[in-house]
Amino acid sequence: MTTPRRLLLVNGPNLNLLGLREPALYGTATLADAERITTDAAAAAGFDVRAIQSNHEGVLIDAIHAAREDCAGVIINPGGLTHTSVALRDALTGVALPFAEVHVTDVNAREEFRHFSYLHDVAAVRVIGEGVDGYASAVRQLVA
Repeated sequence: MTTPRRLLLVNGPNLNLLGLREPALYGTATLADAERITTDAAAAAGFDVRAIQSNHEGVLIDAIHAAREDCAGVIINPGGLTHTSVALRDALTGVALPFAEVHVTDVNAREEFRHFSYLHDVAAVRVIGEGVDGYASAVRQLVA
């Protein structure tokens, strides 16, 4: 059986507001820009991308479960679920796909509660504080 040449891109709660929400902090790039950057980086490595964004944790978990059928890995920006969701961690470890955790801002330089990630110790790759360009960095590191 050949390894799938697809990555799942998961963006969590409030990331649909990229470009609008606190542009001084998050920048003016949109979710569409982040998806394009991810898709372009993946294509350069011979992969395609299936993208999902939801403000609902269960929708994200269902997409991660489905990824085990046809994806080689996951790029995830879990948003605020980073700091709260054991269920998201369990989904990612349960499908046994390598994944990259991405954060547009430097979460370690922000509020104390943002310093903890339920994913940090199980992620194959972590990219923090590179803006939306971090998605491309995550793809390159994950597929390397």
